[in-house]
Amino acid sequence: MRDLLADYDRLAAAGPPVGRAVVTGVWGSAPRPEGSCLLASSVGLAGSVSGGCVEGAVAAEILAALERGSPRRVSYGVSHEEAWTVGLACGGTIELLVEPGVRPELLEAARGSGGVVIATALGEPALGTSWVVREDGTVVGPLAPLGRGPDAPATSDLPAETIRDAALAALRRELSRTVELAGRGGPVPMFLEVIPRRPTLIVFGGVHIAQELVPLAKRLGYRTVVADGRQAFLDRARFPDADELVLAWPEEAFARIGIDAATYVCVLSHDPKFDEPACELALRSPAAYVGAIGSRKTQAARRERLRRAGLGDEALARLRGPIGLDLGGRGPAETALAILAEMTAVRYGGTGAALSGPAEGAARASETST
Repeated sequence: MRDLLADYDRLAAAGPPVGRAVVTGVWGSAPRPEGSCLLASSVGLAGSVSGGCVEGAVAAEILAALERGSPRRVSYGVSHEEAWTVGLACGGTIELLVEPGVRPELLEAARGSGGVVIATALGEPALGTSWVVREDGTVVGPLAPLGRGPDAPATSDLPAETIRDAALAALRRELSRTVELAGRGGPVPMFLEVIPRRPTLIVFGGVHIAQELVPLAKRLGYRTVVADGRQAFLDRARFPDADELVLAWPEEAFARIGIDAATYVCVLSHDPKFDEPACELALRSPAAYVGAIGSRKTQAARRERLRRAGLGDEALARLRGPIGLDLGGRGPAETALAILAEMTAVRYGGTGAALSGPAEGAARASETST
């Protein structure tokens, strides 16, 4: 939903109410994953739930929901012929929740820093009833379905802790999904729409690889910060895309920037007086990823010095070094791509294996293919 905020504002400013459809389930090679959205009003639409082949029908469903004033579940089978028109090798099926509006709590979460899950019941009679689960475990709800007014009945069949636990598990994976939860009266299908905390990439060392890494990370939604203790490496002309440049040694830089569980740290200066303090500080933090440049020989010596500094096996095991996946390339842009590929695998729990490979890779391909 984050990528549609400007479109929502544009449509809402035109006057007519704006409704939404969100993908809640995918089977086969459907073109868009769970959480993909289409917005529509009587004056236009934005977003995509199928890559183009059923958008018109879904927009009509949204307009019908706006007129009806209640949510509805719909599903579409994407035929082989339709799939071909949007560049797919085969068809698939998508299931959607169509709502007569966009929940204010969802807009608030998307506009903010994230770390929120909107959990929405998909079964009758509670269809559209929602809960807001924040990353600190706070649960707000149940909230009445959109279009039915604040006095409409909202189910409480599910214990709040059941919703919380499922939502936090989805938030950790940063993947929206539909699950069946054990309610007091039986299983309840629940769509968990994840608005993850926006990740931050801290690059310590404004070197040539960092110049390639920052714009790539920006394209994937990272807030990017480049830090270095050397003024010459932090010229804004070298990093026009960076959100922030920090001239400081590691301890001061990390204290100023802040490191949390959505922070990814890449240590690239290739200078021990910067690299090792930066690695030690990052490994003592809750950072999601810590990677450092250097050969295997360099890494072995670095790990030994970090061990002598008091870091144990568990902390040292978090250090990704040599940094990045083995993609074979050695140029700065290729190295940056390898680093970002490893960060992505860590972020989403991927293996880094080829999707065309056997066993686990093939299974993952069937789950994630679009």
